[in-house]
Amino acid sequence: MLTVLSEQESERLTVGDIVAVLKDRAFALLIVILGLPNCLPMPPPIPLVCGLLLLLVAVQITAGMSAPWLPRALLRRSVARKDVERAANRAVPLLRRLEHWSRPRMSLFETGIGLRGVGLILLTLSLALIVAAPIVGQIPLGLAICLVGLGLVERDGVVVLAGLAVGALGVLLNAGFVYALVSGVMSLFNL
Repeated sequence: MLTVLSEQESERLTVGDIVAVLKDRAFALLIVILGLPNCLPMPPPIPLVCGLLLLLVAVQITAGMSAPWLPRALLRRSVARKDVERAANRAVPLLRRLEHWSRPRMSLFETGIGLRGVGLILLTLSLALIVAAPIVGQIPLGLAICLVGLGLVERDGVVVLAGLAVGALGVLLNAGFVYALVSGVMSLFNL
């Protein structure tokens, strides 16, 4: 990826340039990018925005699209090439460590039906992220989304399944939060 991006002559790269370089792994890396901000406690608008964008990506995966569609306004947005190179240089050592124990396993998620199933699960996780409990509720969902994305990048079904397990725990945690909130409001008003 770095070599292709370095061939670009401009000082800034558009989102469209980056997505074009990613090709068949664009969906997987978008999933990781949208999950990362939620791995740390973030203020309320961030999980909502990431959840909505992930919802858009999940719908496209479920529909069986081969490449992500993003609005033109987003594709035209640009970032300094130095920033993209710095981020990619930081990510490469992490991905190399992941590659030491990750390998292509459980190719079920590479099939059309398997990928659409992952899309449906990501749809559920994105909806849970949109209504996640403030500050702490998005962390397990963010981790789950990152694991699913990394599993798809590495074509490792075991990592995808680990992400789905963490996601199930995150959904249960947030369902418990919603239940406690509703029960508290109902008892407050004696309903």
